[in-house]
Amino acid sequence: MTRRAGCILLSLGFTLLGGCLIGPRYRVPNGTVDMEPLPGGYKENPDRFKGSGWKVAQPSDAMLRGQWWKIFRDPELNELEDSLAINNQNIKEYFENFMEARALVGEANAQLYPTITADASYLRSSGGHSSGGSSTSAASSAITSAGSAVTAASSPVTSIMTALNLSWEPDLWGRIRNQVRAAQYTAQVSAADLENERLTEQSTLAVYYFELCGQDALEKLYNDTIDADRKALAYTKAQYDTGITDQIAVVEATNTLQNAQATATNLGVLRAQYEHAIAVLVGRVASNFSLPVHNLTATPPPIPVGLPSQLLERRPDIAATERAMAAANAQIGMAEAAYFPTVTLSTNSGFQSNAFNNLFDEHNHNWSIGPSVSETIFDAGLRTATVHQYTATYNSDLAAYRQSVLTAFQQVEDYLAQVRILSNQLQIQRAAVQSGAQYLTLEMGRYQTGIDPYVDVVTAQTTLLTDQQTAINVQVQDMTGAVQLIEALGGGWDKSDLPNPHMVAKWPSRSETAIQQ
Repeated sequence: MTRRAGCILLSLGFTLLGGCLIGPRYRVPNGTVDMEPLPGGYKENPDRFKGSGWKVAQPSDAMLRGQWWKIFRDPELNELEDSLAINNQNIKEYFENFMEARALVGEANAQLYPTITADASYLRSSGGHSSGGSSTSAASSAITSAGSAVTAASSPVTSIMTALNLSWEPDLWGRIRNQVRAAQYTAQVSAADLENERLTEQSTLAVYYFELCGQDALEKLYNDTIDADRKALAYTKAQYDTGITDQIAVVEATNTLQNAQATATNLGVLRAQYEHAIAVLVGRVASNFSLPVHNLTATPPPIPVGLPSQLLERRPDIAATERAMAAANAQIGMAEAAYFPTVTLSTNSGFQSNAFNNLFDEHNHNWSIGPSVSETIFDAGLRTATVHQYTATYNSDLAAYRQSVLTAFQQVEDYLAQVRILSNQLQIQRAAVQSGAQYLTLEMGRYQTGIDPYVDVVTAQTTLLTDQQTAINVQVQDMTGAVQLIEALGGGWDKSDLPNPHMVAKWPSRSETAIQQ
């Protein structure tokens, strides 16, 4: 009978597995806002870069893949990025959030299957009398002549019970399947968030690195300037000692040297802060970390921009908002399934006796099987409000998705324009440095021949130093703008790298679930 009951339950279960899937059908949005079509090309198209000193990588539909920072061909940067991938604590935090989301998929998926429990009990009691192996709780009493009651207790009674229970709620309306899908899509959101955080940390490291290189270039500039100012001061003192020039020229030369020394000293503040920030990114204690002096890369390398239609597939933040929409859509189905009745199938089988030696005898065996149905008659609008809640969540996620697409296009256009304009400015600024150096040479000659006073030399020195400093700052902005353009394009990521629902539902490895020390 027990085997037959189990077969009946399983047969009924497999029949009910093909139940309905309640809820709206999900469709990925095709456009940005109000179905506005995507542009065929960027406004800052490669044709506008002609003559700017920077070229867009060809072919135009090429894509960065994997370790995008290697296009800068800087071994020190490569080593730092590799260390960041292993030791960055923010990335580890997002990875554990992803593992948590994967665990929630397993929790939701477990509801699709029956729950089997085993019970066993041993009870020994007194206060009743037994007959034929059964016990009662009746007591006998005698009434004395004084009116007092005296209870006569019987011998202790033993009761032993074992049972196997099976309970299952078939997913007739797709509530649990929608819950599983929502958990899977949410895990994909977490995976996309992980990749977005990874890209953010990688690009931040590259920006800090080039900023630090810029500080090193400025320090070299000011060291060279200080050496030149010392030579100018020595020459001016010699001129003063021979009576060729006056004391004010010596004071001006001294002041110029002191200003350069003060500025050079201040450069160490930002340099130290960038070095400490890089230490944190690569998971090192700032007190134990240092970087040697580096040269600033001349110009940004060619960057494959690709087509606007590819941008939606290349940015992990866009993928995260799209997957959030899918999860919200599945939650609507969960809420709508609450309008339909709930069916529960249950069965149990066990033995009960007052002695171990005959516990598993046939006459001590008992079993039961049967379905139960429940339906909510009145809930004061709770189910309707829940559907409205998840519908609003979906609409909110749709707006967030469209906003992320708009922001992505804005950022790409911003950094394309920045790289193009700064590349032009850098060319002009370098020409200004050359003319400033020529100006100083000519003015020094006029001073040495006694035509112009030394104040004109100071003016020429200040002009050249300002031009050189501006050129270095523009060069740093150009390099960091290239990094930000790569980040805006999604780095080396692609939507095909996002784990699918089957992958996020896989049981994690032991190393992934171990407690970290």
